Amino acid sequence: MDFSWSQEQNDLYRDTLLYVQDKLNSEEAGQVWTRAQWRICGDLGLLGLSVPTCYGGRGYSALTTARAIEAFGRGHEDMGLVFSAAAHLFACAMPIAEYGSEAMKDKLLPRLCSGEWIGANAITEKDAGSDIFALKSRAVRDGDSYILTGTKSYVSNGPVADLFVVYASTNPSHGYLGITGFVIEKGTPGLVLSEPFRKMGLVSTPACRLSLNECHVPVAHRLGKEGQGAQVFKKSMQWERACLFSSYLGQMERQLELAITYAQKRRQFGKPIGKNQAIAHRLVDMKLRLEAARLLLYRACWLFDQGNESMLDISLSKLAVSEAAIQGGLDAIRIHGSYGYNGEYGIERMLRDAIPSAIFSGTSEMHRDIIAGELGL
Repeated sequence: MDFSWSQEQNDLYRDTLLYVQDKLNSEEAGQVWTRAQWRICGDLGLLGLSVPTCYGGRGYSALTTARAIEAFGRGHEDMGLVFSAAAHLFACAMPIAEYGSEAMKDKLLPRLCSGEWIGANAITEKDAGSDIFALKSRAVRDGDSYILTGTKSYVSNGPVADLFVVYASTNPSHGYLGITGFVIEKGTPGLVLSEPFRKMGLVSTPACRLSLNECHVPVAHRLGKEGQGAQVFKKSMQWERACLFSSYLGQMERQLELAITYAQKRRQFGKPIGKNQAIAHRLVDMKLRLEAARLLLYRACWLFDQGNESMLDISLSKLAVSEAAIQGGLDAIRIHGSYGYNGEYGIERMLRDAIPSAIFSGTSEMHRDIIAGELGL
């Protein structure tokens, strides 16, 4: 088994890291990232990493895409922008790239890859979170269009999105085989967005509720065949769970570097605090969790690229990364002490940004259930 990266992959990581540090971190920090920052992401190719080149993307494999996303998370201090870009790519652009019609792909993907448009995914409902196939949103065929009704409770990028991938039930009696995906453009009559709501972490990612009030969507805007929505969503989640979470590997790498530097420079009782076994061992544990999670994630991406059924491996990696990111955030705060707790230094923000990683793309509890099922339990 070869654990080395190709020269192209190393160059991609280095260039992404340097460009992100130079071009994005120089932007003024705000509560929500700006359209200018988004266009920079498009210019750097980050919004279309895995989209075929013929539609404006870069055509990378999951493994290479994850490597670039890791550099993005390491180089940029605002994980909200990193998350928004990755969600845009994996939950909006990739479903269109893999299940959209040629006309849809030709029209939409170049705009999504360039950063001209922002994409969002709308599936979560009040009573259909982890149980995403218990959807109450309905889509009824009416000639050459569908009439969609229902409410989505949590739509990341929603307040600023130009395009939405929305899932609704076209045949409730068929359960998950009765779900269908649709692409809806902003401004479509009947598509109503709430005001953005406040969150604990990933603060700069705008999120809102989405209502479908007899929203008419042309049949041509359907993703795949009627009833194929479960398959569309499952594939998008494989991309997201395998690749998006590499951004947290990048954040943990940056976090560990900061913690080690602080432990080397901060002195108490006449010596650097890193010389205290309690601090040193905490740093070792951070490194151990990071490297273990990294190996699981890249193995999952490699298997995904080989076309293998990689549900077990993807769930293992997603769970490992999420839990490592949260524990790493706690360790970093305790190492930095009052500086870690102080909002001026950005240490506590990494913990707040890590906590939702155990919730979105399937909760840690759900992934433990998936893993248990794969083990025959």
